[in-house]
Amino acid sequence: MANISDTLGGLLTLDGGMAAALVDSNSGMVLGKVGSGVDLDTAGAGNTEVVKSKLKTMKALKLNDTIEDILITLGKQYHIIRPLTKKPGLFIYVVLDKAKSNLAMARIKTQEVEGELSI
Repeated sequence: MANISDTLGGLLTLDGGMAAALVDSNSGMVLGKVGSGVDLDTAGAGNTEVVKSKLKTMKALKLNDTIEDILITLGKQYHIIRPLTKKPGLFIYVVLDKAKSNLAMARIKTQEVEGELSI
């Protein structure tokens, strides 16, 4: 198994990349993390609720679809949540400095990192 932190570290090479984590959305536990500026353990647990809520809403709406990513835009930061397609129950969480980042490039890089993770 590849080192999760090393793989996630690729997200810190993004312009504005601050922090990233791999989170188990069943328990809210962080399985790997890199970077600083955010309490990733608290963020992982909180964003687990975001993912569960979205999945519940999709089920209620009878949407036969999957979540590609969830974007949360704050005043100074972007937060990207990307559930893993090959490992349901896990998601990548990325925090970016909004003033320095390119959101399109961040989404592409997050997708690439998903493909590099071997869990």
